[in-house]
Amino acid sequence: MHNFSSARSGWATLWIILLLNLSACAGHVYEQPFAIHQDAHSGGSIVAFNQAGTVLASGGWEGRLQLWQLPGGEALHHWPAHTDSVNGIVFIEGDRQLVTAGYDAALVKWSLDGAVMKRIETPSPVMHMAADRGRGRLITGHYDGSVRIWSLPELDLINERALHPDSLKVVAIDAGSQRYASADSGGNVYVWNEGGPVTQLESPPADAWTLAFSPDGQWLMGGSWFRLFRWNLQDGALVTLPTEHYGIIKSIQYTGSNNELATISRQTDSSVYFLDPVSGDTLRRFEKHDLCGAYISVSPDGQYLATTSDDASVRIWDLGRSVQ
Repeated sequence: MHNFSSARSGWATLWIILLLNLSACAGHVYEQPFAIHQDAHSGGSIVAFNQAGTVLASGGWEGRLQLWQLPGGEALHHWPAHTDSVNGIVFIEGDRQLVTAGYDAALVKWSLDGAVMKRIETPSPVMHMAADRGRGRLITGHYDGSVRIWSLPELDLINERALHPDSLKVVAIDAGSQRYASADSGGNVYVWNEGGPVTQLESPPADAWTLAFSPDGQWLMGGSWFRLFRWNLQDGALVTLPTEHYGIIKSIQYTGSNNELATISRQTDSSVYFLDPVSGDTLRRFEKHDLCGAYISVSPDGQYLATTSDDASVRIWDLGRSVQ
């Protein structure tokens, strides 16, 4: 027999949380993007800047890759990159090439005009991808729980591990210490060095949907329903931080220092914030999307912020000026 009373109670609790968060957010000032590209994709899945901060790439559910020129945000080239959602983008070779990964299990190296330079069919859909361009490493996390490490720019396979018992959600690289991190749909979070032993961190109270190493290598940050997770990488201790988000924190990125964490949320939210990674407090607020947030990216020079979401739009802010 279904426990409808328990279900109603759970939904009532969720709505109370949402109403409290909405009330708390009333009266705040939200910074407006200078560019909004509606219907850029059938639904947005990822955004990424080149190293120079002069080009933004976005990918969507339909598998198309779109390039945008900065500082104006005008559309450049676009092409069908995958037959399913684009789940990873990284610029390489001095921004002259890029690599994409998709749920179609393909890993592809492209020229900037859309010509295929190398294509690899992996054994399982790619759920997320991260890169350390300085060290020439790229990591892919897969639906079957495996992780693979590739060389850049060659895209030669260096290492593969059947690491996780459940489907991967996210992978991350710490360039300073040459560490990797990954989290799966079963709540398992691992940290390891290339070819070295694997350390399982304390499981968070809910699945981690996103991960990021702090620039100083001291912390691993994660996000889930309403909260940030912060693991101390010295002793593995986990701290949970409440935030203003009232949905799943789907994507996070340090802005280049230890002081700000760019975040976007989804499911019952589409908010875009800069948060304090120590307290979880909101430092800056940006106009939210119309539907669930999907991905957030800050340019390497800290000049631009870009987001995409289920509403199919790509939005760009100039962080050096506040557009109200």
